[in-house]
This record gives sequence, structure tokens and C-alpha cells, in this order.
Amino acid sequence: MEQRLTDIETHFMHLDRSVQELNDVVYRQQQTIDRLEKELREMREQFLVVAPSLVRAPEDEEPPPHY
Repeated sequence: MEQRLTDIETHFMHLDRSVQELNDVVYRQQQTIDRLEKELREMREQFLVVAPSLVRAPEDEEPPPHY
């Protein structure tokens, strides 16, 4: 019985370590996703400054109504 309990505790320790390692991987992946989403937002904003319309070229854009 004592050996069985020791085996279970050992197995539990390995599982606990595996879960922690997987948690670390998921955490790093989420950091990467967050960084990439931020970069994508910034690139979209920069792109919209350069080409405000995805349908027409800037020279083909109609002036706003207040002109």
C-alpha cells in the first residue's frame, strides 16, 4: 500500500509539472497574440492614413460635403 501511494504521489508530481509547463506555454502564446494584435491595429491605422479608402484611390475620392 505504501508503494502504491508513493507511485501515485510521483505520478501527481509529474502531472503537476506538466500542467505548469503547459500553462507557461499558453501564457507566452497569449503575450505573443496580444503583441501581434496591437501591431495589427497600429498597421491598420497607418494604412488608413496613407489610403483612407479601400475602394477608391485618394485622387478619386470625392471631397467631403463641407467643401
